[in-house]
Amino acid sequence: MKKLILSILCVSVLFACRKLDQPITTDYTDAAYWQTQDDALAALASCYENLSDDQYYFGDEALSDNGYVSGIGYKAVSLIAAGAYDPSNLRVSDEWKYRYTCIRKCNIVTNNIDRIPTIDSTLKRRIVAEARFIRAYSYFQLATWFGDVPFYTNLITVEEARNITRSKREDVLSFVESELADIRAALPVNNYSGSAGYSDKDKGRITRGAAIALSARLHMFKSEWQKAITDCELLIGNAANGNYALQSSYANIFSAANEFNNEVIFDIQYGGGRTNSAQRTFMPQTVALLRSTLVPTQDLVDDYIMLNGRGIRETGSGYSENDPYTNRDPRMNATILHHGSTVTDFDGRLQTILTRPGSTPSTNSVDDQGASPTGYYFYKYYDRTATNYNSGLNLIVIRYADVLLMYAEAKNELGQLDAAVWNQTIRALRLRAGFNDAGATEFPGVGQDVLRTIIRRERRSELAFEGVRALDIRRWKIADQVMNRPVRGIKVNGGAFRTDANGYIIVEDRRFINPKHYLWPVPTFERDQNTNLGQNQDW
Repeated sequence: MKKLILSILCVSVLFACRKLDQPITTDYTDAAYWQTQDDALAALASCYENLSDDQYYFGDEALSDNGYVSGIGYKAVSLIAAGAYDPSNLRVSDEWKYRYTCIRKCNIVTNNIDRIPTIDSTLKRRIVAEARFIRAYSYFQLATWFGDVPFYTNLITVEEARNITRSKREDVLSFVESELADIRAALPVNNYSGSAGYSDKDKGRITRGAAIALSARLHMFKSEWQKAITDCELLIGNAANGNYALQSSYANIFSAANEFNNEVIFDIQYGGGRTNSAQRTFMPQTVALLRSTLVPTQDLVDDYIMLNGRGIRETGSGYSENDPYTNRDPRMNATILHHGSTVTDFDGRLQTILTRPGSTPSTNSVDDQGASPTGYYFYKYYDRTATNYNSGLNLIVIRYADVLLMYAEAKNELGQLDAAVWNQTIRALRLRAGFNDAGATEFPGVGQDVLRTIIRRERRSELAFEGVRALDIRRWKIADQVMNRPVRGIKVNGGAFRTDANGYIIVEDRRFINPKHYLWPVPTFERDQNTNLGQNQDW
């Protein structure tokens, strides 16, 4: 059977592990396997393949108020965002299946590696630690989306799979926390050439920094502020756990020429035999030659501050609706294409993107059926080096900037965000982005509530289109506010558009019911096979 039971029981295809992005689809029998350390490395490579994929990574943006997917692409996330889904939703059922397939693969490694007659002990500890990290990451994803989920670390039988019950979310997250702490010593730091048993060919593997950073993210999800601070301090200016720093250029972080830079802590590996073509759905159709279906919202654009540090609706911001993209946070132009943006296409031609109705040509404007319905396009992760639009660019899950933002948020929640912490975190990020006005860079000296608003806006601007916002709005318990607003696009003057009172296009109404939609339902198929799984509240 597919999904939970097959996800738990299927014998995984094992891949040669000379490079993480070069799978060889050779099947092996269990009896003939587990003879050498190369067998263990190949099995581990199969675990890496199930860390995540581009459909989840980019599709998650549309599960927040940052993005919108038109139609049923990205595994029908638009139905989830609109509150119009049920337990048979494709993304819901596929998430469950995908994560348990990964957990099964990891359990195969941890339960079988002792069968290898001879293996270097340091390498063995590292392989097991990497498999345990990937398994912990899968359980973290399951627990954040579904709450209580089945939990196991052995290779359970068909009958056990049909009768297993769900473990409490708190217990699953406690397991994740303990795993991430326990495996750190067995993982190398990100100085690959200087780490025992590691070389440059191992770039992209799980490091000690990744375990610490994911632990910090878990503590942020649980509002365990001091624990998050402790984790972050293990990475901020602490070379013993990794050599991390902000890159000098924000845009270059996401370029193929600058992969494996030391701002990246944990990313999903692409390249070689593994590529993604997601950019064909988020770039303008004159660039990617395909309908634009994954697009930014006006609400995201509105949250980018002015160069003087003020929000666009704040007194003295200098914002003008007649010239809305001037003097804005530089990260906006590095992330989003708007009316008047320029982009070099795959043929090396410089295109000016026109999105307002009535533009000539109209191919990328809101008038065109295949264009962005909001009048905006995502630009971050555009990869001009892609062959036939298939990009090998790695997708970043956690980077050092996120650690700084987690640190600032946790410090503020404990009332400890002072000028020194500000300078170390928010100011550093804004200076890197290109701010130079004191109103944006100097510590504002305001209260905790105002600082909370600033930090949350900073997270949104810095990490937009990196799949973080959906989790943030849920842990902050504001999803029922921001996801109950319509998806809005650019301001238009009349025409055949549905607009709000201020003239902004209304693309779609959304609904988020509290508490129902804070957890996804257990998929229908799984409950049909196992009546012990139960269901989440109101589903």
